[in-house]
Amino acid sequence: MGRPALKRAWIAVAVVAAVVAAGPAVVGPAKAGHDVRDGGSPAKAGRDVQDAARSAPAQELGPRVEAPVTFLQMNDVYTMVPIDGLGGLARVATQKQQLAAAGRTPFLVMAGDFLSPSVASSVFKGEQMIAALNAAGLDLATLGNHEFDFGDDVLIQRMREARFEWVVSNVVDTHTGQPIGGAAAYLVKTFGALKVGFIGLCLNTDEITADKLKHSRIDDPLVAAGRYLPILKREGATVIVAVTHLAFATDRALVDKFPEIDLVIGGHEHFLITSTENRSLISKAGSDAKALARIDVNRTSEGTVERFYELLPVTAAIPDDPRTAAVIRSFESRLGSELDTAVGITRVPLDGISSHLRTAETNLGDVVADAMRADAGTDIAIVNSGSIRGNRIFPPGPLTRRTLIEIHPFDNVIVKLSMPGRVVLQALNTGVEKLPAAAGVFPQVSGLRMTVDPKAPPGDRVHDVRVNGQPLQSDRIYTVGIADFIFRGGDGYTMFAAQRVLVGPEAGTLISIAIEKYVAAQREITQQVDGRITMAMTR
Repeated sequence: MGRPALKRAWIAVAVVAAVVAAGPAVVGPAKAGHDVRDGGSPAKAGRDVQDAARSAPAQELGPRVEAPVTFLQMNDVYTMVPIDGLGGLARVATQKQQLAAAGRTPFLVMAGDFLSPSVASSVFKGEQMIAALNAAGLDLATLGNHEFDFGDDVLIQRMREARFEWVVSNVVDTHTGQPIGGAAAYLVKTFGALKVGFIGLCLNTDEITADKLKHSRIDDPLVAAGRYLPILKREGATVIVAVTHLAFATDRALVDKFPEIDLVIGGHEHFLITSTENRSLISKAGSDAKALARIDVNRTSEGTVERFYELLPVTAAIPDDPRTAAVIRSFESRLGSELDTAVGITRVPLDGISSHLRTAETNLGDVVADAMRADAGTDIAIVNSGSIRGNRIFPPGPLTRRTLIEIHPFDNVIVKLSMPGRVVLQALNTGVEKLPAAAGVFPQVSGLRMTVDPKAPPGDRVHDVRVNGQPLQSDRIYTVGIADFIFRGGDGYTMFAAQRVLVGPEAGTLISIAIEKYVAAQREITQQVDGRITMAMTR
């Protein structure tokens, strides 16, 4: 069906990675690299992280004790609090403090995507994340695509509120010609005998739409890297770190073009990646701070850069830092009252009865599908009815944020795809194959009309499909908005995985937020069942 909106269950980390000690004299070329990923179940990933916590070394051993800096990496963190017992920024703060107490020099880095999306961000527009990260002792951040969700003016305000540093090499404020929000285009910092140079790179794809960039320009990340890396060398950097929010393929292209980069602290993908590419180490630490990537860096007298890697699970065994926990509690308390704020009103009863939604068109199903299509800007939207909850008639009256979350209590995001009409038809047939039984696979739709014959053979039950009033054409390409749950094959929708992705799961809008935006824009909901799905019986 999906995942609870306040509890992300997709866990990105599963193992404690091996120590990586690499340099031009140690590691030879690696065409494919060493790539560790977990695509297993949330339950398995949770058990693996707990096991990793129990097996972690109790004391500092080996040559990494000589490293003058210990990088702690987070990326793609959308919530301040633990999810299914893992993560939580108050625990992250404690972990940093414990390393400092043990004599290390921890440097906490965020590789983008933390201001949004979440239910809390829909209310506070990322203010809560800045406050919690300030308290937790974040040292350095770069931007991800979701930092632009509320536009560049809100982003700049959030950047001003931060007590940590920003390094952003390829996002320019066109009003000033300087990096956005007063960020540094590059940094050189000294840790003992080590001089570390930093650049920060944000993706420049269509995942950040033009309406979010009223006075910002995102340059090609590789071009920006080529501009600032020589400056780092001139300023005496002996280790070079790229803090990036790029697709893994782009990170690989980056270190292939610029082999002088020793370490990529990256984000965007929501699963663990540790990869050695030629002489460079690329690290991505999953999502939601369920684990921190610890990377101790040293440079030997012979000039070899050593990087020692370990995954640190963030579990209930780590106590909350009281100061960070107090900040989080204050926002959680405010969120409770904000959820009772009316976003709009409905003039008609909205039919959320599960047995209705899972066998036929309902006006609530229409509203949810319309909200998805409006947010994604697609020709069509398809939503599995099992993700629409409440199992009741929502009466005329105010629609609060709490009510809208009750209607869609999962943190599914909208994925935008392009596909030929024949795949659209295949998906619609999949959605109705269990009729007359009520099933969550049944599709609620927007942008199209169709006739369904429940007694026809499965796979051939949908006929007379029209998109924008015109017959569905088998070879014509349509844009389609769906939930990431069914994009990944949920409810048997396996046909979407092979289609072209325009906006992927890492960049899509939370469906709960899309519904809120739609209701707020409409102000008054008057939707009636309008004949999008017609049932025709075989004679």
